[in-house]
Amino acid sequence: MSETRNYSPVVLRCTKKLLDILRLPEVSALEPCDEDFYANLLVLDHRKCLLLTHAATLFSVFEPDVRVGQLRSTCELVSTLVERELREEQLPPETFGDMTREELVIAKTADRSVLGCMNDMAILAEVAVGQSGGLASLDNRALNRRLRRNINSARGHRRPIDLIRERLVP
Repeated sequence: MSETRNYSPVVLRCTKKLLDILRLPEVSALEPCDEDFYANLLVLDHRKCLLLTHAATLFSVFEPDVRVGQLRSTCELVSTLVERELREEQLPPETFGDMTREELVIAKTADRSVLGCMNDMAILAEVAVGQSGGLASLDNRALNRRLRRNINSARGHRRPIDLIRERLVP
């Protein structure tokens, strides 16, 4: 039986690979929403990397070399990374709500189009890591900017950064 939303938590929909590392006793059965974030664990250059993506806009954050302890402090990690990248794009920190004050709910992935786009982003990240000579020499700032400027057919051939900026216009 699925839960319904009568409040607005931050929902992080994790891939099975990430859920296995988090080792949670149970995950939420909330219905999917465009405001959910998706998270995937990638292994690049023999290190764990995290890819976060907002469902509606595909605004993404790639974080190389994350530790299991960081992943288990999921709320703090997600809010810190998203806030950092919003600042990097000169966007308001509350673009996705106050992620530091809202409850973080972990759920299973639900939208295959988001997962498909994340697979494409994972390939972009893998290529960037290879071209840079490894994670140690990766320009993560440039990779994150590129991910947010990559055109996605799943969102009408629009760039995530443009979709975010449109949401901010009253």
